[in-house]
Amino acid sequence: MTELQGRVALVTGASRGIGLASARALAAAGARVIVSDLQAPEDLAKELGGIALRQDVTSESEWVDAIAFAKAEAGGLDILVNNAGLFLAKPVTETTLDEWRTLHAVNVEGVFLGCKHAIPALAERSAKWSGGTSIINLSSVAGIMGSGLASCYNASKGAVRLFTKGVALEVASLKIRVNSVHPGIIETDMGNDLVHRFSERSGAGDNETRVALSQLHPLGHFGTAANVADAVTFLASDRAAFMTGSELVVDGGFTAQ
Repeated sequence: MTELQGRVALVTGASRGIGLASARALAAAGARVIVSDLQAPEDLAKELGGIALRQDVTSESEWVDAIAFAKAEAGGLDILVNNAGLFLAKPVTETTLDEWRTLHAVNVEGVFLGCKHAIPALAERSAKWSGGTSIINLSSVAGIMGSGLASCYNASKGAVRLFTKGVALEVASLKIRVNSVHPGIIETDMGNDLVHRFSERSGAGDNETRVALSQLHPLGHFGTAANVADAVTFLASDRAAFMTGSELVVDGGFTAQ
């Protein structure tokens, strides 16, 4: 599949989980992928024929440098996947202000900075493609519905959801599409961490908790990173040319109940 041939994509948090799967899927579709993480993922870049970038998404100066890097090393930018994120499962009364700020610095401010600094570069190349250029922000089902043990995480992912809609309206005339993806529980390190933390709170074992959480999805199991990566690749492509400000839910029916 070469539907993204000639396009340049930047994926944050690309070293593992959904970011890793998304980078691989975008490369398989023909994009040249800049893989970004706190430690430059050189091996992944080599595997994909892409470019590695060390980046802290909470740093505005590093976002300025990242966009300049994309222009200098790859000729521009057509796709931004704001994937880097943290998970936190703690009651509000046990959450410190520093934990709240760190969570929002990555999950919300990182997305804001990515959009802010990528938009001019994306606008420069949007006329090249029938579906324009694309920003995909990773939110969560936690950005749609509440959780009694992850309210701070709910706040961060809910912010991504509505920020996405606002930015989509702001840049529609520039032929830049902005959409969010909302995974259910996914078989990743973050998914395993969620299982363990909920297990600790409930007093049940990890296996018992995994079964219970799986059953919250009507399809009866967790999703895979590849399931989410397919949604990301779709939104990056011209097949999604009439989608902006949308939330694409990949959750096995979790939020349909």
